[in-house]
Amino acid sequence: MAEEKEKAAKVSKVADPVKATIDMATQEMIVRSQKMGIETIFDRAESMKPCNIGLQGTCCKNCAMGPCRLPLPKGGIEGEDTRKGLCGATANTIAARNFLRMIAAGAAAHSDHGRTVAEVFLAAARKETDDYKIKDTVKLVAVAEAMGIATKVEVDGETKDRDLDEVALELAELALGEWGKMEGTLINLKRAPQPTYERWEKLGVLPRNIDREIVDIMHRTHMGVDQDYRNLMLQGARASLADGWGGSMIATDLQDIMFGSPTPLQSEANLGIMKEDHVNIIVHGHEPVLSEMIVAASQSKEMLDYAKEKGAKGIQLGGICCTANEILQRHGVPPAGTFLQQELAIITGACEAMVVDVQCVFQNLANVAKCFHTKLITTHPMAKMEQDNVIHIQFDEHHAMEDAKRIVKMAIDNFTNRGADVMIPRHKATQIAGFGVESIQYQLGGTFRGDYYTLNDNIINGRIRGIAGVVGCNNARTRHNEAHITIVKELIKNDVIVLTTGCNGIACAMEGLLTPEAASVYCGPGLAEVCETVGIPPVLHLGSCVDNSRILLAATEVVKAGGLGTELKDLPAAGSAPEWMSEKAISIGQYFVSSGVYTIFGATFPTTGAPVFEKHLFEDMLKMYGGRWDYEADPILHARKMIAHIDAKRKELGIDKARERVLMDMADRQKLDAV
Repeated sequence: MAEEKEKAAKVSKVADPVKATIDMATQEMIVRSQKMGIETIFDRAESMKPCNIGLQGTCCKNCAMGPCRLPLPKGGIEGEDTRKGLCGATANTIAARNFLRMIAAGAAAHSDHGRTVAEVFLAAARKETDDYKIKDTVKLVAVAEAMGIATKVEVDGETKDRDLDEVALELAELALGEWGKMEGTLINLKRAPQPTYERWEKLGVLPRNIDREIVDIMHRTHMGVDQDYRNLMLQGARASLADGWGGSMIATDLQDIMFGSPTPLQSEANLGIMKEDHVNIIVHGHEPVLSEMIVAASQSKEMLDYAKEKGAKGIQLGGICCTANEILQRHGVPPAGTFLQQELAIITGACEAMVVDVQCVFQNLANVAKCFHTKLITTHPMAKMEQDNVIHIQFDEHHAMEDAKRIVKMAIDNFTNRGADVMIPRHKATQIAGFGVESIQYQLGGTFRGDYYTLNDNIINGRIRGIAGVVGCNNARTRHNEAHITIVKELIKNDVIVLTTGCNGIACAMEGLLTPEAASVYCGPGLAEVCETVGIPPVLHLGSCVDNSRILLAATEVVKAGGLGTELKDLPAAGSAPEWMSEKAISIGQYFVSSGVYTIFGATFPTTGAPVFEKHLFEDMLKMYGGRWDYEADPILHARKMIAHIDAKRKELGIDKARERVLMDMADRQKLDAV
């Protein structure tokens, strides 16, 4: 503790809590951390300023002759851009290579997550583990059929259902093969609207397999290989599609089959979900194969009885980042916070264990944990920490429950070591989460008439102006959660329904936007009427960052329902990542652009130093894919750009004028059906 305080004392600046975040719980914990002399990311953001050339995307360190730094001249480029690296690489080439490497890293992170899920699914299908089973057989059949697997068989001239164990095994082997198959293209690409698939085929960007496209990027961005930003970005599109329609989609589908598809449920959000009289365990990261077992172990009678023996009233599980979203969607486990709040969960003094796997995990958690009794436990072979106070328990899916109980028991044993100085913020909010492609369809009309036509009908008649996907991380260079909340509120005020994933979903939950009651407070009259009628929030939480594939499939269902064009590019829809920071966000953004969606980022954008390349992303891609990139840091202008795009699409579809509301009888309906 003394060592950490001494280090913190050397920090030249500390964060202003109010300027750092709009969230009251976070403000309180920043004040507490500073009083205790503990440095957090908010303080480091004040002390360390970003490299301006790096922000512009024009710093190349792909060989040992560099780094070659090509800053944008003051006043911009007039005439020919003569900036070059030592090898002669132009600013456009350097920015494109850097952009591609972000796509590669993001696609690798998401797709390696998917690979882990596929491997566990294969073990379950082979009956090699007793801890993982098929929970959603309906989804199993649907995904198998979508991937071309027969689920029916002819027996003595009669059609019968195939044995589900056989279907699961065939699906497992087929899915895992998508990472390295030798021939063909990814199967899930056929789930996109046919004109979109044909567009990809014509452009030559159909991914061959997942791993190959990532390796291709790393090869072609090596010094002295691909030096045409347009050709580079064709590979960027191909690799991003391998993420969105490949690894991420497979991860989401197989997780739903094994762990259960999400259905709407009630929970809470923010640091106030932690309980002083309970054993508090925080799971953090992105892969749910472990967290699913932690949930089961923490709810077992054996562990609950053991916790009571140690003087606790129970076990409170909470989450950070996308692991939080995974266990929220299926079990109602409340998220304790977003990406930027991970250190603060420990600073409450009430966290017995923080269990982490991969992605978005601060190494500084180990330094913060030294100041408290918290056990910091890493669980993944590719994600360890150098600090000596970190415990590594390598998770094995073949002994999943055994490993999970060992971790939970360690947390319970640590309850008696908790100090007296505990401060859990009282701030938390209620949320309704657990939405997915199937549950949205059900919510729109129930078992009898559930269909995306209901959504389309309300977009066509103008009650709903359009659809926005608002997703992504927090960025310590911006005010925590401010852009997320400002943009979402501006959208729903203007009758745009919002689909959310990742830390944006948690931020919206903390603000109280994930309840049906929020519609009457924040929405325009049309969206408020729809939300009240259907009983849904104006912001629908679809899960973690890999679950952005749900948004792709939901948008595809809207196209299939009819009346709003034939491709994703025709929809009055837009995508946004207001406070992005991860390379995964660039990969996500590119697969939405490649799928035909207007996609706008906030905070910063890594191409501002290469205007010609940026023009390719912001303008040329519209002609190629029907979608394009955009950037706007100001959250109000950001939202208004999205609304302007939605209005332009409504005009193209001819639904920009208000229509008279007509009460239709059965005869009128039959006439429509006959058309």
